[in-house]
Amino acid sequence: MPIERWTTEQIRALAPDASSMASAQKLSGAAKWTATGLSDDVLWGLCQGSGKNPYQACIDLSEPAYRCSCPSRKFPCKHALGLLLLWSGTDVAEQTAPTWVDEWRESRAARAAKVSARRAAAADGPVDEAAARKRAEQRTGRITAGLAELDQWLLDQVGQGLAGAEQADNKAYQTMAARLVDAQAPTVAGAVRRLGDIPGVGAYWTDRLLGELAMVRLLVASHARIDELPDDLAATVRARIGVPVSTDEVLAGSPLRDHWQVLGQVDEAEDRLTVRRTWLRGVNSGRFALVLAFSAPGQALPADLVPGTVLDAELCWYPGGLPLRALVARRHGQVESMGSPAGATSVRVALAAWSAAVAADPWCERVPMLLADVVPSSDGHLVDSVGDALPLHPGDEDPWWLLAATGGQPVTVVGEYDPAGFRPLAAWPQDRYLTAVPGTDRFRPTPQLPPELVATALVGTKRRPDAQGSVTVDGHLLRCTGAAAHSDSPGTQAGGPTDPAAVLLETAAVALTYRRAGVTVAGGRAPVATAPEETRPVVPQAAVRRLHELLAGTRRDGNGIELPEDALADWLRYAAERGYRVPVELVPAVLDFGRPRNELRSVISAVAGQRGNWLATQRARWQYLLVEAENVPVVADPGLWGTGTREERLAHLHAVRHVDPAAGRDLLASTFDTEPPKDRAEFVAALATGLSLADEELLERALRDRRKEVRLNAAALLATLPESAWCGRMAQRALPCVRLEPDETGQDQLVVTPPTEADTDLRRDTTQTVPTDKAGLRSWLFEEVVAGTPLDDWTTAFGRPAEAVLQLPVADNWSSTLYQGLARAVLAQRNVAWAVALIDRLAGARKQELRSYHRHTIGELYGVLPPAELAKRIAHGLRHEPERAQHLVSMLPTPWSDEVADAMLVALDALGRHGDRHGWYIRNLCRQASGAMPVTYAEPVAALAKILATDHPDRGGGSNLTQLAADLTYRRNMYEELQ
Repeated sequence: MPIERWTTEQIRALAPDASSMASAQKLSGAAKWTATGLSDDVLWGLCQGSGKNPYQACIDLSEPAYRCSCPSRKFPCKHALGLLLLWSGTDVAEQTAPTWVDEWRESRAARAAKVSARRAAAADGPVDEAAARKRAEQRTGRITAGLAELDQWLLDQVGQGLAGAEQADNKAYQTMAARLVDAQAPTVAGAVRRLGDIPGVGAYWTDRLLGELAMVRLLVASHARIDELPDDLAATVRARIGVPVSTDEVLAGSPLRDHWQVLGQVDEAEDRLTVRRTWLRGVNSGRFALVLAFSAPGQALPADLVPGTVLDAELCWYPGGLPLRALVARRHGQVESMGSPAGATSVRVALAAWSAAVAADPWCERVPMLLADVVPSSDGHLVDSVGDALPLHPGDEDPWWLLAATGGQPVTVVGEYDPAGFRPLAAWPQDRYLTAVPGTDRFRPTPQLPPELVATALVGTKRRPDAQGSVTVDGHLLRCTGAAAHSDSPGTQAGGPTDPAAVLLETAAVALTYRRAGVTVAGGRAPVATAPEETRPVVPQAAVRRLHELLAGTRRDGNGIELPEDALADWLRYAAERGYRVPVELVPAVLDFGRPRNELRSVISAVAGQRGNWLATQRARWQYLLVEAENVPVVADPGLWGTGTREERLAHLHAVRHVDPAAGRDLLASTFDTEPPKDRAEFVAALATGLSLADEELLERALRDRRKEVRLNAAALLATLPESAWCGRMAQRALPCVRLEPDETGQDQLVVTPPTEADTDLRRDTTQTVPTDKAGLRSWLFEEVVAGTPLDDWTTAFGRPAEAVLQLPVADNWSSTLYQGLARAVLAQRNVAWAVALIDRLAGARKQELRSYHRHTIGELYGVLPPAELAKRIAHGLRHEPERAQHLVSMLPTPWSDEVADAMLVALDALGRHGDRHGWYIRNLCRQASGAMPVTYAEPVAALAKILATDHPDRGGGSNLTQLAADLTYRRNMYEELQ
């Protein structure tokens, strides 16, 4: 029977860490493997690495088990994961296995036979029952003595009061824990050690400390009566104390064969170990099982249970009142993929199971829950089909991964539930297994115990010996007749039936257990509205794997070659051009990537699809997308302008202006005077979206604002409107400052008489902060008024076109200031004729005519030119002055034309032959060409790199061009995947 291929999510769950998965993504293409094959249940392949011989990787898919000849200590390694990804995405043909695969299979079979023989021998061999009984009695005696000391220590803590615990260190807890380790009670020792981390940490720490002390005391009291307890509960007490149960003892129990659904997996650090919890559920039995695995630092965890698959196996359970932990005793057949798991229940049934679990094991920390048809709410809950809700764990309250994957549609979710809430581990949207994205570790404690108990524990029972043995919890009176009542010690002796400390701890244990077990469903929570249907197709599967690689942020591919710097942005642009969208589960990562990149927002709006725009309406950090979205209602919430946060209101204003500029202007005008100053400044800047002369009245109103930032933003916008009254006022100030007069030879020249002071009106109209240095005030004032003057007013005033005006000499060294002011006017007004004329004039200007701090602004003039004119000028510059032109290359739209690409090859060839002094220019040009040069130039660039490396090996040009050729090849492969 052929093995059903696993999904990418199932393979991702096997990865030991994110970096291994990211590296595996790069090895998932067929080009990385010199040979692959599938022989029965074994997948094998040869991956060419950096060494002479390829790495030998193989996977037994029936368990699974892994083997690779690479030196990695991770398990499974990136080669095994990459081979699995290759198999999951393409058909790996049936091939006869090479010798090294057969040898591995034989060695595994031999090891398994030795283990079985050893276990059989141990089961059939003689047992020294007397010696075993003596060892057990000795251990029981040490445990009993250690717990007696612990009991007295617990009573002392509550008797003296917990108030002093905040100032004391945790030395007392560590000392007591060490004594328990010596007494061979390691599990309860760990619980005592963790108590020392509670005092003074977070809210309600006294409540939490008393609750944990009470539960430890309950364990101690239960052990004192262990002979009276039912066998299952007695086994639970022994396990909580730390009495070991050997593997052979567990496997000697009655096995249960079933088809076990591997539901989810989670890794957590515990003391100095990493613990992996894997949850299974039997299809026929309906029974849950927990398989634990442990690893020390630097060691790999076993990866033999694949989430999202079904395993035909026999399981044996550890004894206990709540038997969850189990061992896989024997496997049958192959591992198979599965769709949505069987046995999912409602929230109400799942909470009833939690209550039963706490009743069976009061120290129960968590239980698995498999919930059917649940949808997240907007306030951190999962709501099922009948409206019952379950709170999510702090840190998982905003499951964006689940919202993105489901779009608000009902879905089956598996997770762990503890008193803090439900933590999702996986979901099955449209029957696809999807691993949960771990939430943040938020600490949000809530009070669990009645306040009168906490108050007594805080001051100590020696000062307040009024413990009554009864307490009211959630309106119910609870009477406690626990371990103290069974003590053989009379009177008020410590631990006796009337010892206030013992009574308080027992009462707290009963109250805490009652509160945990008595949790009920939450009502009144509405699920989020569903997302609209998608209109774009999803990218091909090969492109999805590359997108995973790029989002992981890795810098090198499987051969060690650096990836292109802007490869992810390039991928997104090309996917948008081809009409694709990204898979819904990757939308949150794409939205996060685009948040600080304004130039990509329209692209991300397209590739994120309807799901991305839907998510943006629900999360403030993604609402930037609403400005670009075409199919999202502008006013999703009519009251948002009056009630939202500043970020939400700003995104709302952008969205309204994008569709209806007049409505956005009226919205801002209605509340402008009452807005906080900082908000006013940002809202005025938002008027740039859909700006027109119709906004002039509101902008003039903003010019009179007391807040400097508001005035500056308003002036900057008015400067882009040559017909505005603001530009007219600037022209009235600037034109009289520049006169056309003959020089000594009778030739026309421009004579400048700058303003001498900034009056109130000019200060109001300025787009920059007025300098305090009087020596530079005249130059600054002149530049300001020129920058605000409509450019056509100069051609009218002098009766000449722009190029003729700029050819006039400027008297008294005022040319630099004049040109800077004109350059700013060109950038604001986007006047192409003046941009061309000014670029030509400055190209021939003497260095003394220019100031270094002006060159950046002057360089921006090229951005005003039409694309064809810009490409023509830059191509000419690359051929003749590559050192100067390289600063302008970034302004070109991508991909470059062949004219520019050919000129770039000429420039790189010339620079590469002229010594090390051009090394920086070559690196910079190659970096810019990486994301812009047509991918068809990969071979010409590689050929040039080879020539430079041969003819000039000491100048570094060849290595830079080699990297450029690799980048172009990478992009070419990327584009082919998106066809």
